Amino acid sequence: MRRRRVDPAAGARAGALPEAIAALSRSLPSGPSPEIFRRAKFDRPDATSALWQLLFRVLSPLPAGSALASIALEVQARLVKSALCSQGYPRLALAQLPEDGSQGSRELLLALSWLLARGPVPEQMLAQTRVPLGDEMTVCQCEALASLGPPAPHVETEGPVDVRHVQWLMGKLRFRWRQLVSSQQEQCALLSKIHLYTHGCHSDQSLGHLSVTEAEMLRDPEGGQQLLRTLEQENRRLEAVLAWRRTELVFWQWMDTVLGTCAPEAPTAASQPTFLPWVPECGDGELELVVRELQTLEEELREAAERRRVAWEAKARGCGRGPEWSATRRASRETVEKELGALQRCWEQDSGPAQAHGPHRLVRREDGAAGDRDLRAAELIRTLRSQEACLEAMLRQLQGQCRQELARLAGALPGLIWILPPGR
Repeated sequence: MRRRRVDPAAGARAGALPEAIAALSRSLPSGPSPEIFRRAKFDRPDATSALWQLLFRVLSPLPAGSALASIALEVQARLVKSALCSQGYPRLALAQLPEDGSQGSRELLLALSWLLARGPVPEQMLAQTRVPLGDEMTVCQCEALASLGPPAPHVETEGPVDVRHVQWLMGKLRFRWRQLVSSQQEQCALLSKIHLYTHGCHSDQSLGHLSVTEAEMLRDPEGGQQLLRTLEQENRRLEAVLAWRRTELVFWQWMDTVLGTCAPEAPTAASQPTFLPWVPECGDGELELVVRELQTLEEELREAAERRRVAWEAKARGCGRGPEWSATRRASRETVEKELGALQRCWEQDSGPAQAHGPHRLVRREDGAAGDRDLRAAELIRTLRSQEACLEAMLRQLQGQCRQELARLAGALPGLIWILPPGR
């Protein structure tokens, strides 16, 4: 792990390190006490469980209000190891830690500092757990917003797969998808009614109506008190993040001493030259024999590739004027024109004004006036429909390729009858 260069004069003021650690602890969700960080420097085992849970919160954040007690510590440790490995964590000592929380608090502290050095972790945690006061809609579904944790590992199936079970899963997925679409449509209808009924009730004239949260505060004042306490807690976390940014250099100077107490690791496999593998000891004659065999194989592959290229060119010149070749060329031209059209539409969308990104507040306006940074629903609908058309064209192309592959398989097995499912 590379040490972060800090200003030595940053720790001149007495008490700066406890203040920095306390600010970091308050800025993180369910952050441990500052004493946990001090014990982790000396690799105390009583600080291991709290750091495993903190790393699990940071790497795979759960929805607000969910408890970690339902997830075993061993499961959290495995997920943390997998997520850090996928992000390129350089120290191999973390992967060798036991998953029961018995040891390794100093290594977990180093992993947390590595995450803090890579990006604004406290700000990301605030953005994920903030309290939305207005009715918002996320316009873009990019990877940073959609993926809140490490990807699920690919699991190979043992034995043959039942096609009927796959069809049942597809039907279940299609049914859930329709349920999701219908619930979103119902939610949009209810939002429209609330915005219409509360028109003119908001003090901000640019909004003109109340949101669902604001209407709920008027209906249930006690719920408004709970919301106020939640906002106060969020403000305290925001103040802690600001305090952490003012004093973080002291923390990095302290982490430099923590890293100095760790034993140096052996060079990893990634740091070794990949072009010089280990070769068993053998005589020069055996190596020369292997070299000659590889050169012979290379010459044979080059000659085979040249013969295939010459045969393909002759076949293309001979079939260039037949009706089958004309149909193939026409189909290829149509496919290329469709793909070029899709690329042209995507290029026109990208070359225009900056695309909308992130959450947007839903505001109902009768006059239809929109500001410079506002996004009209009609424009967004047109953009989504154009993207839907591109995806449908790609889907039809893939379906056609699947039909051709099925026809080829049916022709290769004359004794087998292929019964295609009815079209939907």
